[in-house]
Amino acid sequence: MSEIKGLGCAFDTVASAYDKFRPSYPDELYEMIFNYITLNESRYAVEVGIGSGQATLPILKTGCNVTAVEYGKEFSELCKKKFKEYPKFSVLTNKFEDAIFSDDTYDLVYSASAFHWVAESVGYEKVFSMLKSGGAFARFANHPYPAKDNLPLFEKIQSIYGEYYHNKKPPIEYTEERAAQTAKIAEKYGFTDIKYALFHRTRTFSADEYCALLGTYSDHIAIEENIRKKFFSKIDEAINNYGGSITIYDTIDLQLARKP
Repeated sequence: MSEIKGLGCAFDTVASAYDKFRPSYPDELYEMIFNYITLNESRYAVEVGIGSGQATLPILKTGCNVTAVEYGKEFSELCKKKFKEYPKFSVLTNKFEDAIFSDDTYDLVYSASAFHWVAESVGYEKVFSMLKSGGAFARFANHPYPAKDNLPLFEKIQSIYGEYYHNKKPPIEYTEERAAQTAKIAEKYGFTDIKYALFHRTRTFSADEYCALLGTYSDHIAIEENIRKKFFSKIDEAINNYGGSITIYDTIDLQLARKP
């Protein structure tokens, strides 16, 4: 299987589909963030890796100033249009690692399903420097697990991956232990008041919709086009042969940490 380098950049080639098929985040997650750090018109936030803005609107609605850092040019332009009614919103097209921010300036730095692309020490040290004393870092991500309720379909899909994507490991359902381990990372970099939580939901897709969703994942985008078409065709056929739809079981983890 042929793949391209720079998977972190691959999403930008499918910005429109990403915006359509990638999920937002539950209200309960934002309630936990807002209970942890007060946001209002006088506050300043930075979003690391905005993508197409799945996590942005609830933060903007608090009235705070939001600067998004996004390496993808297509994503940046999409979000400028998407949030044009919010004058306190701006996008900086750059890698977070290379972007320049003032120290001790921001009340909140947050990242949704993106911070794993940033090297740990670089990311946490930079966030710590950017935050004011008492400021918060919120890291959260969605972890999908397919066809938990349909074992024959799950096994068939895994056999297709074995045929077309030999290096792909079978999915593992996200656990509270992993969430706790991720939360503890912040302690190494001077953060305190560590908290974490898990949230759950399901999403159901037709065969066509599920293949479109798969087409927004960087490792799937990287598959050589002719192989990807055959691969997706087999996935589509499997879903239609095993009930006509597939349910994804999402676990969303949230980690919160504070700069003393």
